[in-house]
Amino acid sequence: MHYHPKSDFMRVMFERGFVADCTDYQALDEALLKGVVPAYIGYDATAPSLHVGHLMNIMVLRWLQKTGHKPITLMGGGTTKVGDPSFRSEERPLLTPEAIDANIAGLKKVFANYLTYGEGPTDAIMLNNAEWLDNLNYLDFLRDIGRHFSVNRMLSFESVKSRLDREQSLSFLEFNYMILQAYDFLELYRRYGCLLQMGGSDQWGNIINGIDLTRRVVDKEIYGLTTPLLTTSDGRKMGKSAQGAVWLNGDMLSPYEFWQFWRNTTDADVGRFLKIFTELPVEECDRLGALSGAEINQAKVVLANHATTLLHGAEAAAAAEATAREVFEKGGIGDDLPTVALEPEELAEGVGIVQLLVRAGLASSGKEAKRLIAEGGARVNDELITDPGLRFGASHLIEPMKLSAGKKRHALVVMS
Repeated sequence: MHYHPKSDFMRVMFERGFVADCTDYQALDEALLKGVVPAYIGYDATAPSLHVGHLMNIMVLRWLQKTGHKPITLMGGGTTKVGDPSFRSEERPLLTPEAIDANIAGLKKVFANYLTYGEGPTDAIMLNNAEWLDNLNYLDFLRDIGRHFSVNRMLSFESVKSRLDREQSLSFLEFNYMILQAYDFLELYRRYGCLLQMGGSDQWGNIINGIDLTRRVVDKEIYGLTTPLLTTSDGRKMGKSAQGAVWLNGDMLSPYEFWQFWRNTTDADVGRFLKIFTELPVEECDRLGALSGAEINQAKVVLANHATTLLHGAEAAAAAEATAREVFEKGGIGDDLPTVALEPEELAEGVGIVQLLVRAGLASSGKEAKRLIAEGGARVNDELITDPGLRFGASHLIEPMKLSAGKKRHALVVMS
């Protein structure tokens, strides 16, 4: 993509890696230069909290506001009653209106940490599509809106095709969902002058529907911008940990666990995640992401601190880092650990893992140290060591290094 954006918002989107696709880069860029652009992202009210998978788009809304535009968080109070078929292999269970309202109250808490809501021209507003969907008259809706939709075209959307290819039934209820979502965009344009819908790239078909409908009904050009579906460098979907969803509400996942999630980022993802999930300058994100060895762990702490500060506040981030350090330095066993202090001179040549295990008293001889490694009992910073030839230099000891033999015996290695 060789487009060079002129507006602050589009520049940030490109520089930080937020853009998958756009319906008209140039026209959108020009609209952003002309004045305040109201833009929305829709959220289903199917759970009481959002998770890390939603965070990229929340950051998009935050940047939108920071660059002088108006974010609209649209709660799908109406559409949640129907269920979004996008790329799902089965229909979603339907929720009661009370459950939907309770979920929306939970989502509000998260958004308030990232956006400023209020009455001002660039203040965010939270809307619920039940406001216009609940009172629709079915016959009027079919006549005024339904006639603009081609079933042939809807069948060509990837989200629908993937269901049909697997020969799973696609209910009429779900088919209507696409029309309702398109209608949301038209209503937001009519009511709030909303010119832009954003969302994950799986929402592309739904966004295009809304743009086409608005063009047909009110002869007005509006825009769509999608973000890439984020996967980790090892191909997993972002936002899932081994324990399950990484929730954004503090009562569903503690700030400490949220901090740990970021601290455990794979080395290869650090630079990219700093750009997306923090507001550090792009050059600094690149610099931190290019570090290696133990230094990349410092970059992960920076990522964890900044991401946690945005959601839970600076105190929670500092407390999480302090707890992590305490657990780490005490090896989670609460005692003061034996410490090996290494001189800078010996670190210049590197110190071998076998020698370290012996000096720390975790092995009685080089032979025993090698056996410990071969049997999978040696760990550095809780990571398994398999290579007895491993050497450590000064860059590994920017922070104290935890050395473990089995689960119960630990030592610290520091630079003197």
